[in-house]
Amino acid sequence: QVQLVESGGGLVQAGGSLRLSCVTSGLRFSYVAAGWFRQAPGKEREFVAAIGRSTGHTYSADSVKGRFTISRDNAKNTVYLQMNSLKPEDTAVYFCAGRIGSASIGANDYNYWGQGTQVTVSS
Repeated sequence: QVQLVESGGGLVQAGGSLRLSCVTSGLRFSYVAAGWFRQAPGKEREFVAAIGRSTGHTYSADSVKGRFTISRDNAKNTVYLQMNSLKPEDTAVYFCAGRIGSASIGANDYNYWGQGTQVTVSS
């Protein structure tokens, strides 16, 4: 059974940092490309960042470039999202997603999803 479990969300003041983690199981992790998406209340799910099966290819949304960094540790079957200089508009539920193959910025390309972790940034 494939599982993706996010952790690391919480409440932080604007300008602060959080690191999200996504532990995967049930998949050969080295075959998995991963992405982070987020969904704010009343809004559609949007792409945040993605990483290929190796660590050499990463993609980020313009809104988070220079502030968020996606990375992975294949030995721990884990994907991370380091979020710095957080803004109130970053408030959302953050989802980890996985797919076999190349990284993608499209949510519909991902087969596996976690339950999400809430990130709230106060002003």
